[in-house]
Amino acid sequence: MNQPASRPTARQDDGAARPGRRRLLASLGALPAGAVLASAGAATAAPGGNGNGKGKGRGKGSTTHGDFRLGVENLLEPETLETLRDARVGLITNPTGTDRELRSTIDLLVQAQDTGGFTMVALFGPEHGVRGAEPAGGSVGDYIDERTGLPVRSLYGDTQKPTPEMIADVDVLVFDIQDIGTRFFTYIWTMYYAMEAAGENGKRFLVLDRPNPLGADIEGFVLEPELSSFVGLREIPQTHGLTVGELAQLFNGEFLDGAVTLEVIAMSGYDADDPAAADLPWVLPSPNIPTADTAVVYAGTGLIESLNISEGRGTTTPFLWFGAPFLTESHVAAIIAELQAAELPGVLYRPMSATPVSSKHAGEFCGGLQLHVTDPMDYEPVRTGIHVLSALLRTVEEVDWREGEDCRTEEDVCWIDKLSGTKRTRAMLEAGDSPEAIVAAWEREAQRFFATTQSYRLY
Repeated sequence: MNQPASRPTARQDDGAARPGRRRLLASLGALPAGAVLASAGAATAAPGGNGNGKGKGRGKGSTTHGDFRLGVENLLEPETLETLRDARVGLITNPTGTDRELRSTIDLLVQAQDTGGFTMVALFGPEHGVRGAEPAGGSVGDYIDERTGLPVRSLYGDTQKPTPEMIADVDVLVFDIQDIGTRFFTYIWTMYYAMEAAGENGKRFLVLDRPNPLGADIEGFVLEPELSSFVGLREIPQTHGLTVGELAQLFNGEFLDGAVTLEVIAMSGYDADDPAAADLPWVLPSPNIPTADTAVVYAGTGLIESLNISEGRGTTTPFLWFGAPFLTESHVAAIIAELQAAELPGVLYRPMSATPVSSKHAGEFCGGLQLHVTDPMDYEPVRTGIHVLSALLRTVEEVDWREGEDCRTEEDVCWIDKLSGTKRTRAMLEAGDSPEAIVAAWEREAQRFFATTQSYRLY
């Protein structure tokens, strides 16, 4: 029932690591033992032991693919299910909360109430809602779930953090949502706020762990606290390299002072260096992440949201395609040539035109190009995204930040600043610095964050 013991993995073997990770690990030796978030003023030293104070990890956590099991499946084992006995349970979930047979965690827990001796009392919905019906940024309200009769309480919009009244009838908050490993994907901040509320109101918090589609890779600047928002609340890199269970342990240990009575129901048979080996059916976590390839690229091409370029919302290939009415064939050819010259791993490019039906440039015919991920394990999403932004800004005169004249000075706070977690990205791009210079600028921060994560890892 205790957290799996720390053990060597492929991540710690320089010869087995991905190219990007090899560069990161090669310089870890220069860091002091137990290094923490150097540029994160609020971070505290990582605690020892299981790395989360009151938290526990359950499950084998082995790297044998044949016996892979999700956290929700391990929870339903009779011995583990005892953790919910006599509790009133509130479930934070969405359509990605399923087992490997695509049975809803909502249904599984409702059916397990008699066996486990607990009572389901409420559902809590993040952005897009419990059933996933709302668009990005759409309003999500409270209602009664038709299938179960349970009240659904919204954690997006006016109320992002559960109020004491919302969880008054709850003893344990259970979190089961598929994350995609990116700081500006909001579900992890729903979890953070819910953990904070649980600690403040004496509630237990239980995380049912799931794979990180990006594996253990870490890229991007650590968020600067003054740029905190719901697309990045706390000081973690653009891709954090942790599962939601591991991230919950880090949140509790680094930012919440161990205030949360936390349990993580770990996966079994999970390999953080090969998350696709879990071979799970893809359930889109939000309307614009329809495929596993979209989840892989989103951490980088999501930065295109900061430009007056369509990032593909309103097309069949969001975040894999980008374009604009003013992108000509010559522009596209020049952008592709620049990206090919960079020899970025695991990706190919092709010209593609599209007419978005919603969001930026809706109804307008747009020139653009599509990314084709040829090797998800070699692909480096944030590095690639920075190269894309640089190529667009260098090549096309009409390309601008989406705020236009409201994004011109160092004092302005622009969407690129919030997404990348720093104003340095914008400053370096505007100064004409090379994409690789920007990558080099974040590497030490990523190294320090990697060192901090070691006492929170389960796999």
